[in-house]
Amino acid sequence: MKQVSTANAPAAIGPYSQAVISGGLVFTSGQLGIDPETGVLAEGIEAQTEQIMKNLSAVLSAAGSSPEKAVKTVCFLADMGDFAAFNEIYGKTFTSLPARSCVAVKTLPKGALAEVEVIAEI
Repeated sequence: MKQVSTANAPAAIGPYSQAVISGGLVFTSGQLGIDPETGVLAEGIEAQTEQIMKNLSAVLSAAGSSPEKAVKTVCFLADMGDFAAFNEIYGKTFTSLPARSCVAVKTLPKGALAEVEVIAEI
């Protein structure tokens, strides 16, 4: 098992890695819409989702992978009313159509509106 870290995505806000490589796969931790340069959470579902996609792409790249190699994503939304807006932006990044779960949750860290984690091939 190998831990993955990049300055191009927000640092972990707890005792975990941005991602771990194991058995030819990379498992990312959930990414929020936080700008890694400022540490500020983007405002609104569209801006947060765009930043999440940038953060995930950076972590996957650091692991030697990419969104095109994703096999499974898990998406968390604070409000299912944001599903259509989230889905529109998500679909521009995950064009390979990986398997996906998308659930509404009561709250997310830092008051985020969305969080996404990915399992991808290396």
